[in-house]
Amino acid sequence: MSVPVHPDRAGIRSWIDEAGRSLGIRAEQVPLSALDGWETHPAAGAIRHRSGRFFSIEGLDVRRPGHPVSHWQQPIISQPEIGMLGILVKRFGGAPHCLMQLKPEPGNWGGLQISPTVQATRSNYTGVHKGAAVPYLDHFLNAARHRVVTDVHQSEHGSWFLRKRNRNMVVEVTEDVEAVPGFRWLPLAELRQLLHVDDLVNMDTRSVLSCLPQRAPDDPSAYPSAYPCAGVLAWMARGRARAGMTVERRPLGRLEGWRRDTERISHESGRFFDVIGVRVQAVGREVDRWDQPMIAPRGVGVVAFLTTRVDGVPHVLAQLRAEPGCADTAELAPTVQCTPGNYDFLPSAARPPFLDDVLGADPRSIRFDTVLSDEGGRFHHSRSRHLVVELDERAERPERPGFRWLPLGQLHALLLRGGRVNMQTRSLLACLSALARPTDTTAW
Repeated sequence: MSVPVHPDRAGIRSWIDEAGRSLGIRAEQVPLSALDGWETHPAAGAIRHRSGRFFSIEGLDVRRPGHPVSHWQQPIISQPEIGMLGILVKRFGGAPHCLMQLKPEPGNWGGLQISPTVQATRSNYTGVHKGAAVPYLDHFLNAARHRVVTDVHQSEHGSWFLRKRNRNMVVEVTEDVEAVPGFRWLPLAELRQLLHVDDLVNMDTRSVLSCLPQRAPDDPSAYPSAYPCAGVLAWMARGRARAGMTVERRPLGRLEGWRRDTERISHESGRFFDVIGVRVQAVGREVDRWDQPMIAPRGVGVVAFLTTRVDGVPHVLAQLRAEPGCADTAELAPTVQCTPGNYDFLPSAARPPFLDDVLGADPRSIRFDTVLSDEGGRFHHSRSRHLVVELDERAERPERPGFRWLPLGQLHALLLRGGRVNMQTRSLLACLSALARPTDTTAW
């Protein structure tokens, strides 16, 4: 893998500084009991908005017999509507450029982050919040007059969202589209290189970037693999059937191991995450003030790929991971996906396979290592260290039950089917695109 070319950081910094004078957000933690517009439903014990829209915080009871942790309960975000994540693309001098916005979110680490052209829930873009219209939305809702590059429903975090999906779109235009304040046309190659900067390119941008066409064919049969695509789908179906995970709703105020006071909801161990209240004042958003609950994780997560080459073709070690919020039980996840500190509290058998391999990897084998933020609209200061560790092509390739080595092209083809590749994997796939120096600047 080649050494990446760094973009014009000074120009990006100037853009951020300029936008910071007209865009911004102030998020103050307040007690859950003080949230304006939110109430605890007396029967379900869920925290809901009085409008009945946006989202709610509910309780789950999760059982997975035979698993190292066979039973637990937890809060989770329920937001059944499908959001819109869209990037508008136009070619300048033959090279694809993306219309990106600097978006302040209440949970963002460091304030402004580079977001898709459109990043909006259905409640937002249908005007439930009675705020300003979402810029450029019509290019995606009425995309037939343009070239639709990709349009696929993808999942959100399966541990913190209950069956949540977003529509991931890339639409290419040929007409002139003005970048209004807060937006900027960025070369795609430059945007990918900005993934090397901590907490700059947001999670939703990474998800959409992962859905872009590859330079190589998407047909999995074009890649040598011990597991043809049909075999991988059958393996996934068997794994989902054997997962044995049952998920039932429980009153939020009666979850085992969790305590709620006027301030927050926390686990009695001090691990995992809290549910907190946030009061927001914003400049340059559709609405200038609101209150909301948020998930606030304890500790920085790790998402990592072990990679290698098989007959010269890049492969990654993926796992089939069951999560309580996953719409179809389990999706393809990175080699490692966890918050390491949580496992100080759990049985040793629950410690994720390969965690010590990626954390103790020889620095010479680390191809990517950047801390990137999760979605800042629902998660408060949620961050994960993104790692790509490359094994020597001649070294033995480790395997475990529930894990498989997949060629990158095959994994990407499965991603484009929707509902098979989780958010953390898509985030890492976007990071992998930052490692290769494009030889053809007109290609994706």
